[in-house]
Amino acid sequence: MQQLQLSFTVATDCNVQRPLLPSTMTAAAPAAAKPLYPKNSINSNFFTSRRRAAAAGPRRCSRGFTPIACTINNESSAGGGEREPAKALRRLLDSSGLHQGPACFDALSAKLVQDAGFQFCFTSGFSISAARLGLPDVGLISYGEMLDQGQKITDAVSIPVIGDGDNGYGNAMNVKRTVKGYIKAGFAGIILEDQVSPKACGHTRGRKVTSINEAVMRIKAAIDARRESGSDIVIVARTDSRQAVSFEESLRRSQAFADAGADVLFIDALASRDEMKAFCEISPLVPKMANMLEGGGKTPILTPIELEDMGYKIVAYPLSLIGVSIQAMQDALKAIRRGHIPSPGSMPSFEEIKDTLGFNDYYEEEKRYALTMAPQPSPEAVDSGYKLTQTGLDSSNKSGRSSQDPPIEVVVPEVYTGPEGSRGAFGNLWSRTLRIKITGRDGIEKLDVKIPAGFLDGITNIVPALVGVNLKELLDNAADGMQGSLLDFNDNLGDRIQVFLE
Repeated sequence: MQQLQLSFTVATDCNVQRPLLPSTMTAAAPAAAKPLYPKNSINSNFFTSRRRAAAAGPRRCSRGFTPIACTINNESSAGGGEREPAKALRRLLDSSGLHQGPACFDALSAKLVQDAGFQFCFTSGFSISAARLGLPDVGLISYGEMLDQGQKITDAVSIPVIGDGDNGYGNAMNVKRTVKGYIKAGFAGIILEDQVSPKACGHTRGRKVTSINEAVMRIKAAIDARRESGSDIVIVARTDSRQAVSFEESLRRSQAFADAGADVLFIDALASRDEMKAFCEISPLVPKMANMLEGGGKTPILTPIELEDMGYKIVAYPLSLIGVSIQAMQDALKAIRRGHIPSPGSMPSFEEIKDTLGFNDYYEEEKRYALTMAPQPSPEAVDSGYKLTQTGLDSSNKSGRSSQDPPIEVVVPEVYTGPEGSRGAFGNLWSRTLRIKITGRDGIEKLDVKIPAGFLDGITNIVPALVGVNLKELLDNAADGMQGSLLDFNDNLGDRIQVFLE
């Protein structure tokens, strides 16, 4: 079994019990504590004091919130080359400190999250609906569209990705299908909420939730789907009942989700620091997720240190990437409308863009499969009137070619003369000569051939690097009587291609 190596910083001690995953818990049920909200219907055993939990022993926590690169080596993959993103996410949840996860919406934004050094990321249904459909997150995007987008995202990165599973797209049986699909798509975790269909964005109006019994059955169905798939995907149980019903109901549902076996608990749109603190008192051994909705949601925006002190384990930033993308594109379009292009400081250079997208890595890998032999003429070229002759060069020539090298094949065209000596559209070009020379990156001459300038058809069969080069136009633009270089460039293999007009 191969393992994942995670790098993280341990700074100061804080007297908070270390959260563990349910699969690793052996602790007894927590002691009863006085309810924080005595007027609600929750019994006295519903809450657990963090101070009593902390008495079980201090833990180490990280205060270094600068994103820390996740080192994933060959040990992070299972046999046969398959990654194990869920196991990597579980190790992350079981490590100390708060972990930040920006929300992506496509493969490129996911790559940028990874390149920035974050250890995991979320997908945002809000952002995917916006980017893929140009529509609001009101239940219009389908399971198939979310799954397809998720597959592209997980394929683009090696860090664990927690997918937005909305409400599972139906009843408990639909939830099972959704979870199994997300597992096959490579997700490390899935967020499942208790909204009815059509669902609504968590911080907008019009939210409605199912009964608590149906909500619990969805979580149980998700756990069964995980077991049937032989997976370890992390189940994040989300409730929207804070805004749809009451804060007390959201606490009751969170406790029920924990009892059902959810791996992470999440109440969306909590409205105050006190509510956020009270939520973290629920099942303190089960990790809690916070949602910092940028730009003005219902939940207070807190620092990572404040969130960790409250007891949170992971935090999502759902709108940062889609938000700044919208603003940047609007600014660029305004500049173009005014007859300008975006200023150099507002966008990366073309070279930087290519590097981000992996052009340079592609070129390096492409070299592994590059052909090093001189280009050979196609059968069609031979059949259409080319004659192959061997050059008279020997091992003593200046190019340093060994007698062991294969002979260079040069194409000599047989000029076709039509009625009354007509040579078609090329006219007086037949009186000129093109010399084509190829020199390898090692300095060894690969080809040196002369052909009538009018014989342009078929040249790319001999020199594939000239595909797309309009030699006819170059000749048309050449001054009368001109002699010398028409082209001089290096191809993708590093060979120097020279074309001379004589």
